[in-house]
Amino acid sequence: MEKYKVGILGATGMVGQRFITLLANHPWFEITVLAASPRSAGKTYEEAVEGKWKLEEKMPESVRNFIVSDVSKVKEIASKVDFVFSAVDMKKEEIKAIEEEYAKAEVPVVSNNSAHRWTKDVPMVIPEINADHYKIIDAQRKRLGTKRGFIAVKPNCSIQSYTPAFAAWREFEPYEAVISTYQAISGAGKNFESWPEMVGNIIPYIGGEEEKSEKEPLKVFGRIQGDEIVADDSIKITSQCIRVPVLNGHTATVFVKFRKKVSKETLIEKLRTFSGLPQKYDLPSAPKQFIQYLEDDNRPQVSLDVNYEKGMGISIGRLREDSIYDYKFVGLSHNTLRGAAGGGVEAAEMLCKLGYITKK
Repeated sequence: MEKYKVGILGATGMVGQRFITLLANHPWFEITVLAASPRSAGKTYEEAVEGKWKLEEKMPESVRNFIVSDVSKVKEIASKVDFVFSAVDMKKEEIKAIEEEYAKAEVPVVSNNSAHRWTKDVPMVIPEINADHYKIIDAQRKRLGTKRGFIAVKPNCSIQSYTPAFAAWREFEPYEAVISTYQAISGAGKNFESWPEMVGNIIPYIGGEEEKSEKEPLKVFGRIQGDEIVADDSIKITSQCIRVPVLNGHTATVFVKFRKKVSKETLIEKLRTFSGLPQKYDLPSAPKQFIQYLEDDNRPQVSLDVNYEKGMGISIGRLREDSIYDYKFVGLSHNTLRGAAGGGVEAAEMLCKLGYITKK
């Protein structure tokens, strides 16, 4: 098949680098533009990221000699792509503006950024859970005055290790949860070389993360009402988010109450059998089994489980009854794969399959 022509905005950052490794041999998508700030524009990609390549995987040969484009040259880039992934590192209002500029230039934008997550007609989607929210794109296009262009976002990486469990258990009506997340340093775009003070250290604060962890699942579980997505109000979440000396993988400890009585065995069965449209359509990036449940008391572990289903699956373990809440468990997800770039690629695959992204 003829591949979709793809641009990566913010290609020199850590998430941009991850997009590149995921797209280098993608069966549907072909990188045609790598864009970054004006200081990188005009350089080869290899020159632009010299000394700043942060992934364990090597830079794909196919992008080394790409000439980096200036991300602000919207019309020029728009003429070369079918859609773009956005991982730009700018102030929130600047991100909002440039993503909307691309959308108005008739380019679909699949964004890893948080800037538009609470824009009322921008879908924020984990494809296994709420792909039906993409229907709001019709209303967004009316607002923007576009035929092809729109913005779609993926949620924060911190919610991926527990929100899928709540989705699998929706019929039992979880209504209150206390969550602590233990988040990898790659979530801050760093590795241990660039952040040596994290070795053997824990930082008990990640700016803005607790609000995202508490509120974003509510939009994922929300509903379309008119020309906006209304957040769900049936579950209340409180959280603490902590930075830990791990390279990849966000772990969550979760306490949850249900309105309906349910057994541990049923909850585990619901986790193991939960799937969505990505599995139905066998999307290239979709895990065959979205959630695995691990019986051993010492699982999930980052070193053993973070790459489950090529980093696109969710690992849950230690589900047990609690003396104050109904149940408690531990979840793990790969923050730059399922949580960031991989989740973005799967979202784009879903948007192509549903016909929202088309070839020019």
